[in-house]
Amino acid sequence: MEVVQTARMVLSRVTADDLDAVHEIHSDPRTSVYHPGGPITDIESSRAMLGLWLDDWDERGLGYWAARPRDSQHVLGFGGLRHAVVDGRHVLNLYYRFRPSAWGNGYALELARAALDVGRNLGTVVAVIRDINEPSRRVAERAGMRRERTIPYGGLPSDLYVA
Repeated sequence: MEVVQTARMVLSRVTADDLDAVHEIHSDPRTSVYHPGGPITDIESSRAMLGLWLDDWDERGLGYWAARPRDSQHVLGFGGLRHAVVDGRHVLNLYYRFRPSAWGNGYALELARAALDVGRNLGTVVAVIRDINEPSRRVAERAGMRRERTIPYGGLPSDLYVA
């Protein structure tokens, strides 16, 4: 689904116009505390990431959304489902990352629940979460996912959550 409305947000297919927001959010050290590579440091890396997301939509009809309040065009964050191979399995990977100004308002949980609804009949939905990323773990658990096991991911131990 290219556009999903939740109680407070419009989740819409990312576009090339989202590049500045992708870079702002992913270059902020606060949003990358648990990312093994740290924050993105240059706009070209953000452009490449967004390019992969755009390709997902074009090639697979599913990908990450830009999350905006219902009454604004301001991007709060990004997330949704993306086809991936995780631990040797073809799955739908659940992802969510929001601006620090949006933290603590339940937006990640709202997005995660919407993504799980969309993915329910499309395949196995997983979230790979660093074992030390307690905020993300709480979102996954509150959305109804369960921790299956710890796997090496990106060279670090990460918990595999399954819907």
